[in-house]
Order: sequence, then C-alpha cells, then structure tokens
Amino acid sequence: MSTHDKTAVSAEQMKTIRYDNLLINFTTELLRIWDTTGSRAKPAAFWRPTPPADVLPGFFSLGDVVIDEHKNISGRHVVAVVCEDEAARTDPAKGKALARPDDYELIWKDSGSGSKKDGAIWRPVPPEGYVALGSVCSDGHDKPSFNAIRCVRADLVIASASGEPLWSDKGSGARQSICAWGAIPPVPSADEIHLAPGTFLGFNGYSRPAHFLAYSLRFRMPVEDRPLPPAPVLEGVTPPSVQKPEQPTGCVRLPWFTVKDPQLSPPEQLRNSPFYDLQRTDHYQLVGHSHNRTNATTTSRWTVARSQRSGSLLAFSELTSIEFDAQWQNQAAQPFQFKARLNGGFTRSDTHSNQWHDTGRLEVAAIVPRNSALAVYVLQSDYTLLRADGSRVTSDISHTDCSSLHFSEYTPPEPTVTGSAAEPALAQAPAATDSAP
Repeated sequence: MSTHDKTAVSAEQMKTIRYDNLLINFTTELLRIWDTTGSRAKPAAFWRPTPPADVLPGFFSLGDVVIDEHKNISGRHVVAVVCEDEAARTDPAKGKALARPDDYELIWKDSGSGSKKDGAIWRPVPPEGYVALGSVCSDGHDKPSFNAIRCVRADLVIASASGEPLWSDKGSGARQSICAWGAIPPVPSADEIHLAPGTFLGFNGYSRPAHFLAYSLRFRMPVEDRPLPPAPVLEGVTPPSVQKPEQPTGCVRLPWFTVKDPQLSPPEQLRNSPFYDLQRTDHYQLVGHSHNRTNATTTSRWTVARSQRSGSLLAFSELTSIEFDAQWQNQAAQPFQFKARLNGGFTRSDTHSNQWHDTGRLEVAAIVPRNSALAVYVLQSDYTLLRADGSRVTSDISHTDCSSLHFSEYTPPEPTVTGSAAEPALAQAPAATDSAP
C-alpha cells in the first residue's frame, strides 16, 4: 500500500475506514440544536453532525457534540460519522452494522434554568445486540427523530472509560441536573485503533457515574508486508554492491487523526491528507569483508555502527505523535480521543525493543576458512512518513537490527591439475586481508 501502488479511487473513498460491514468517515458539517443562552449555567452549545448527502451519502451521526462556548464550530470541528456497507459483511448471521434506536429516555430538560429556548437531552435505547455511542439533544422537549443517530453492533465497538467532564448545568437552577462526559478508549492491541467519535454521554448528577457505559469504535490499520530483499551472496572474492530496494518492504496506512502534521490542522488533514503511509524499506549493509589467502583459518573482527539514534526517534515522535515501541494517543489539538499501536514486527521492536535506544557499536568476530572470502551484512530499516500526495512529513529515521547478522562465504574452486606433476607450492602464502565499509 505504498504511494507507488495507489488505485484509482476518489478522495472520499480513500477517507472511508472499513471494519467488517461498518464504514467510518468524518465530517465538519454540524447543525446547532440548542445552546444555554439565557441560562445561569456555564455557556455551552449542542451540535449535531450532518454529513452532506452529496459527499457522504448514507452516513449518520453517532450522537451529538457539546462545546463549552457559543461560537460557531461548523467547518472547524471534526466528528466521526458512520454508514452501512452491505457488500463487506463477513458473517451474514451477525446482521447489519447499524440500527435505529428503539426509543429515547429523557435525561434532562432545561425547565427552571432560564434559558431562552427549550431544550432537552436524551439517552438512545438501542436494539438488542447494539449500543449507543452518544446522547442526543432536542430543540424543545419532544423526543428527537429516530433518524438523528444510529446505534452500532456490539462486536464492532469496545467498552471504554470516562474522561473529564465536558459540561454540566451546575448553577443553572434547572429542576434536573446533568453532566456531559466523553469516552476514553482502552489500550489497543497491535495494529489496532480505538476511536471515541467525539460525541458526549449525559448522566444525571455531577459525580462520575458508577456504571459508565461508554464505547469506542475499533478497527485495524491496513498493513502491507512484502518479503525481505534477498540476502547478498558472495560469488567471488570481492563483495557485490548492495542496492537499496525501489519499493518499500512494509507499509502501514494511518488515518489522518492518528498523525500530528506540523503543516496541517486537523480539518486540513481531513481534506488534504485523509491518510498517511508509514513505509519501511529494508536493505542489507556490508559490515566487513575478509579474503583469507592462507592455508590456515583466520579470525576477522569488525564493528557494526547502529543507525538508530534516541534523539531522532524522540524528535520523530514529538513531531508526529507516532510511537514505535508503545501506544500513542491524541494530542491536545486533536478533536477526539483515540489510541493506536503499531505491531512490533513492523517497528523492529517485538523482541529487541531496547535496540531502538541502544546506540552503542557491536563487535563482530568471524572465522574465515583457508583460501576463502567472507562477507558480513546487517539488516537496516529506513522509515518514511508520507502524506496522501507523497510528500514527506519529516525526516526519515533508521534502525539497524544487530540480531540479523548475515554471513556469506566464498571458496574458489580448486585449480585443475594438468600434466604429470603439480607446480611446487609457495614457501609462505600472504596473510588474510580484512576490509570494512
């Protein structure tokens, strides 16, 4: 899935994330439903994601959004929305990915708060086997439309914890009390992303609920692996030149919100770079070479210089937020909560995680057979982060896998003896010679 392998799909198709028969996308189009104008509560406005039908046909909100101010956020705030994908269902017995709520339960209404407009907040009642990922606000005290949101099949989400309060009506004087909370996704498995869509969950009272039923979306990162390049083989006493492959040997496609881009804001990322490719290119580096011209075995020694630098890895993570040997999550500028984790095989940190922070040189010793040549190679991985248009986000970083030493030996064929006797041997052969890059 490198930039060399792009298929001819539209920009909107490339933004869509598929997980079984669930489609996940994002919108910046929001409609103000109600705000606290006139109320004695802290300022807040409730917004509903309204994905445009000409751009995201069939997409629905997962719940409303609360912002603790009255400013217009449409066009500036990003929210996840979902759609049914009939063609991608892996197990028809599981049913549709999305369902309308069966009903709504009233959580709170503004009566007694002094607000200029009537408003209420409702908890969706999902059908059996489905869950709701957000609460819904109404303009007035009537129940919202059953098409205001969609509930998600339970196996497509993951239980989550509660974050900090987003807003409460404390001090409003309303007859009921409410606090709005967000979800905090749990720790993901390798190659998995957990995403809280940016909606709110309303609960009566101001204390953290004892039983907080919050959920996040879950899906896997698309990963492409190609075979490693063939290890170099000595076919003579001189080592062959090693070429860096033209194509990457591994690629992880990251959705835009998992990457902090120093040149783009989140809405600009959604529009201009809905995905990023983290590519890994593996190639062999020559450690050293020895040609033993003697009739006795010799020992040769070389030093392997590691390409990884702790400072470079730290700078890469601080600039992009991506972590190589741990999970990473949203930065303050991101509009919603997520957690993501790369697999250790891709990042070369599954069994040797300390190697990323080990910058010391490695001493290598090898026995070179008589009248033979020996070359030693090590595998190096270069990582490149690319935007959707192929431009680099930041400088590459590299990793030398000192556990992947490769030895290649060459012994010339014995000379053919002609005539009645062989030429007399030299009294003393020259010593072995070592070379290192």
